[in-house]
Order: sequence, then C-alpha cells, then structure tokens
Amino acid sequence: MQDIFLENKTIIVFLHVISAVVWVGGMIAMRYAAHASLLEIESPQKRLERIAHALKRLFTIVLPFVIILIITAVFMLKGYDIKNSDYNGLAHAKEGIWTLMFINFIVMVLRRNRGEKLLNEGDVFGAKQQLELIGKFMVPLNIILGVTAIFMGTYLSSSL
Repeated sequence: MQDIFLENKTIIVFLHVISAVVWVGGMIAMRYAAHASLLEIESPQKRLERIAHALKRLFTIVLPFVIILIITAVFMLKGYDIKNSDYNGLAHAKEGIWTLMFINFIVMVLRRNRGEKLLNEGDVFGAKQQLELIGKFMVPLNIILGVTAIFMGTYLSSSL
C-alpha cells in the first residue's frame, strides 16, 4: 500500500482534501445559505418537504466524497507510515473526528428518511422533530468537527 501511495501521492492527497472540502463546504452552504432561505417558506408542510429534499440532495452529493475521504485516509496513514512517527496520536485524533462525523452523518440520513416518511404520512409535527435536530445541532456539530479535522490535517501534512 505504501508503494501505491508513493506512486500516486499527489492525486491521493488531492482527493482527500477535495473530499473534506466538499463534505464540510456542502454542510456550511446548506446550513448558512440554503437553510435560511428554506425557513422563509410560510407553509410548515412545504418548508419541511423542501428541507427534506435539500438534505437528500446534499447527502447524495456528499456520500461519495465521504467514502473517498475514508479510502484516501487509509492510504495516507499507511503511505506516510504514521504509526511509526511522532504524529501517530494526532493522526488518530483526526481519524476519531472523521469517525464521529461519519456516525453523525449516518444518523442525519436516518433522521431525514424518517422525517420524509412522517411527512408522507401527514405527521408534520413528527417530521419537524426529526428534521429540526439536523439543522440546529447535527450539521453545525459536523461543521465544527470538520473544520477542526481540516486544520489538524493541514498541520499534519505540513509536518511530514
């Protein structure tokens, strides 16, 4: 794996960085641009339908980048031989952050799907309960974690 990494280092690092940017950037755009516009919709039913649809599109766009991020992280850990370096702890902390983000992402997808199902059943209150937590807490949490991980990765890559 180290040979593959060394032969393709530039493309692997690029794919890793662009994946982090798309994932975190997509959440920032959704939370601070699209979300504000969606809240302007007066009908609670229509607003929740649009939010569920926008989240579905975001998650569909982001998922391949999440997978690429994980794969490239493994190549980078092995390629840089992090476990035998002074940066092993930092790399594992960064790994832990992305793992928390991934778990949070999966829970957001599940909540969005439940919210859409409740909307389809006419339960606007139940749908709001499912979707509201995503915008108020879960996406902002992943943004903070993602920016932190990107900073840690920048520090790590500049030190290797």
